[in-house]
Amino acid sequence: MSTSADVRPRPADDDDPRRPDQADGSEPPHILDNPAYASLTGAHAHLAERRGNVLRYRVDVSPFMGVPEPLEPGDWDDLLALVGPGGLVPLTRTPEVIPPGWEVVMSGPGVQLVDDGLRDAPDEEAVRLGQADVPEMLALVAATKPGPFLPGTIEMGTYLGIRRGGELVAMAGERLHPPGWTEISAVCTQDAFRGQGLATRLVRAVAHGIRGRGETPFLHAAATNTNAIRLYLSIGFRLRRRPSFLVLRAPGPAPAGAPSWGVPVVGIELPATE
Repeated sequence: MSTSADVRPRPADDDDPRRPDQADGSEPPHILDNPAYASLTGAHAHLAERRGNVLRYRVDVSPFMGVPEPLEPGDWDDLLALVGPGGLVPLTRTPEVIPPGWEVVMSGPGVQLVDDGLRDAPDEEAVRLGQADVPEMLALVAATKPGPFLPGTIEMGTYLGIRRGGELVAMAGERLHPPGWTEISAVCTQDAFRGQGLATRLVRAVAHGIRGRGETPFLHAAATNTNAIRLYLSIGFRLRRRPSFLVLRAPGPAPAGAPSWGVPVVGIELPATE
């Protein structure tokens, strides 16, 4: 169990024992190259809806999809069957081939950062948030736009918040959960309370719980969110890779009553379905 004084450097990815050597000298795949798929086939399998090799979170939990790499023709058929005509598909990598009829509706660069000596620490002011807090959490996310947070997102992991005068003013929590790793997400603070270090304290507190399970924290950010990236690098994260975030629309018109996300995915605004 780590303490507030723990600063433990993490090995470089090339030294990660989870990565097997490649006989041909090419870079082997890393579990964080496809974290949503690893999460939906692992710790979050109970939150998954599946068709063949394609998975997604329940629509009230998260818009993220888990797809195999590479996507084979049959996988695209399963993807269409899972999301339905006109459905939105967020991906963290551009497929080599996008079949006819699939439309790229949004794209943008991102960064993936991993723990490389973050000092984790519990926080006496931080409280664990529960179902009763979800309305306030949704309001805070709507005001600050850190990324997608839906009524069921709280089921993905532990969320901590700080209250002032009884009002929720800052929070952070856990999202994707591939084996051995947990993503820190929904880091946000009300405008009136920024500059007080609340986000840093909450990141350290969430990381304390992750480290306590013997796992490693990581996170994603939009490449344009330079202030957040600068903060994360300064407190002990390092850049691992630069994913391209992509949103596809499935062929066909969306039926009436289809889910309308209208929320950002790591800085990419998902268009609402009609």
